[in-house]
Amino acid sequence: MSLGPDDVKSIAHLARLEIDEKNIEEYANSLSSILDLVEEMNAVDTAGIKPMAHPMNVSQRLRADEVLEVNQREIFQKIAPKVKDGLYLVPQVIE
Repeated sequence: MSLGPDDVKSIAHLARLEIDEKNIEEYANSLSSILDLVEEMNAVDTAGIKPMAHPMNVSQRLRADEVLEVNQREIFQKIAPKVKDGLYLVPQVIE
């Protein structure tokens, strides 16, 4: 797909970008190259390809899920203004 100077000006206007007149031809060539690449990628048959979250098919090492601190809920709830059944009570903000 080939973009002309008028197309670049229109795109710049829609994107609210100010561009120099001397760079319009370069922008047109760059944007045309990008759109050609997208067309080329869209032409590839991906029917049997399983989607991947990462191109390297790696997994992240995770730390063990273990409790490292003691439960201090009782201490914190003693200093809270209002508590009921182990829950903090707050003023109603939505009717």
